[in-house]
This record gives sequence, C-alpha cells and structure tokens, in this order.
Amino acid sequence: MQAIMQIFLARNNVQAGPYNLEQLNIMLASGEVSLDDLMWHEGLDQWQRVGNLTNNQTLYQPTIANRPEVNDSIINNVTVFPEDTATNAKDGKSVSLDRLYGKPENPKNVKADMTNNRHQTPHNNVSLSKSSIKKATTDKDKIVGNVVLAPIMSRVLATAINGLLYLLAIVPLVLALTKMDVDYTKFQNIQDMDAAYQYSMTLMESLPSSTLMMSQVMVFGLFALQLVFITLRGQSLGKLLTGIRVVDQTTHRLPSFTKLIGVRTLLLFIIYNLLFSFTSFLGFVIIAIHYYMASKSPENIGWHDKLAKTLVVKADSSQLVKEPKIK
Repeated sequence: MQAIMQIFLARNNVQAGPYNLEQLNIMLASGEVSLDDLMWHEGLDQWQRVGNLTNNQTLYQPTIANRPEVNDSIINNVTVFPEDTATNAKDGKSVSLDRLYGKPENPKNVKADMTNNRHQTPHNNVSLSKSSIKKATTDKDKIVGNVVLAPIMSRVLATAINGLLYLLAIVPLVLALTKMDVDYTKFQNIQDMDAAYQYSMTLMESLPSSTLMMSQVMVFGLFALQLVFITLRGQSLGKLLTGIRVVDQTTHRLPSFTKLIGVRTLLLFIIYNLLFSFTSFLGFVIIAIHYYMASKSPENIGWHDKLAKTLVVKADSSQLVKEPKIK
C-alpha cells in the first residue's frame, strides 16, 4: 500500500504539518492556506510557493513520479514546534494552523481536525495572514486572496494628489503665462494640432529662460521621483500618501517592470497627455470611466487595471517580498 503523501507548509519561517493531500486542498479552498505560502513534500528538492505548484489554482494535483528519499535538511530550516511534530496525518491530526498563523490555540484535548482549524469569516477566500486580517477592518473591505482591495475613494484621492503635485511643479510656468496675452482658441481646434503646437512653441520662446529652466527642473524632478517610488514600491507619491499599492493580479506582489512602468505608467502618461492636449474635458471623462468601471467590478478593476493586469490594494510590506525562484 502506497504511503500517504506528507505535506509541510511554512509562512514567515514557521513550519506546520504534515498534512495529507485532501487536507491541503480543503485548506486551499477555504483560504486558510494562501497561494503565497511555502510548501514542501517528498519529491521536491526545496521549499516552493504553493501557487507555483498549483498553477495559482486552489487545487493541488501533484504529478506521479519516482520520488527520491526524504532530505531532512530541507524540512528542518524553519521553526518547528516540538509538541506538534509527533502527530500523524493519517489519523487526521496535524500541526494546528492556529499555531502557524498566530491565532489562539485550540484546547490540546480537542481532536485536531480541519473544521477546528478554520477561521469563521464570511469571506471564504480570505487568507489568514496577520497582515490581511488587520487590513480587513470594515464590512466594506473587499478581500481577494491575501490582499485587501483599495477603496475607490482612496484611488481617486491618490490621483488627485498626483495631479496637485504636477500643478505645483508647473506653477512658475503658469504664473508666467498669466502675464501674457494667450489666445486659448488656438488649442481648441482638434483638426489643426500642428498650428496649436507651433503657437505653444512661440509662447515658450517668449518666456524668460530662467522660468523655463525652473519649470523643467521641477517637472522632470517630480517625474523621476514618481518613477523611483513606482519601480521600487509599486506606489506613486499619491498612492504612498493614501496607503495603497499596485500589485500583480496573479501573484499579489509587485508587478513586472514592463507592467508597472511600461504599460501602467509611461503608456498611461502618453494617453492622458494626448487626451488633455485635445481638451481637458475628454481627459477627465476617461478618468471617470476608469473609476466607474472599477466601482462596478468585484475586484475594483478599471480599464487601467485590465490593460496592465494589475490590482490596486491596501499597501502591506509582504507585497514587496520577491517570489522565491524555482531552480
């Protein structure tokens, strides 16, 4: 008779297990085990992210293959609670997830089974990580996996802050233009954008060089600062101040550089500059459509997010941790 697979789980350098395959899949379905947790069982040469082994699904179906002998050094590099290691997955007993996730322990005399270990919550897909539980402070919070979605108003506020910072950066330029006799009708003819461009160049040449220099330094300085924070933290200055962050829809961690900078930042910057150059009204309409779509989506996904395959969530330090690489 083939031995039951013994599966070990780990989070924040704390190990739990062994569990059998059925127990693991029950915990995955209920959300007790997150796709970002680590997992090891006989046949794996190292700890791996659960989602990498399940293809980011909440069902684990291991392939049948010749399995090498257990390497004890692999399962002994995280904290193990001595009183839990003597249990056996065959009779339904295993390390309590309560111990792993920092919740109050069940009484020792109570038989440890899957129902005792579950966290009673209306959200079946909520991970029991400390950071996610702390974030879910109100009934209005939307939780996806191990992240709490950013409220729409927080996202709107972040956009408004970024817009305000841009306006502050061009204050010297605006003040200089107010002293000039500007013909704004030149910018309203969408059919003749070349004439509008030529007129804007004439205005720029009429401004003092010191004013242009100051405006350029402030604008490019702000843009560079934004890029640094977006690249390293997934947050523009507006998102940083409102406590929200952009993460990948699948991994719930920082998106790739291409998604974060290429698609979500530079491409959107170009799109909105073109829209606002035609007419400011059109730019605001597109922004409003984005947030309207997000408000109607179960995961607060607007057209920005669909384009880049990202989510905007409440910021948590765990989202900055890089995924373990599979060797």
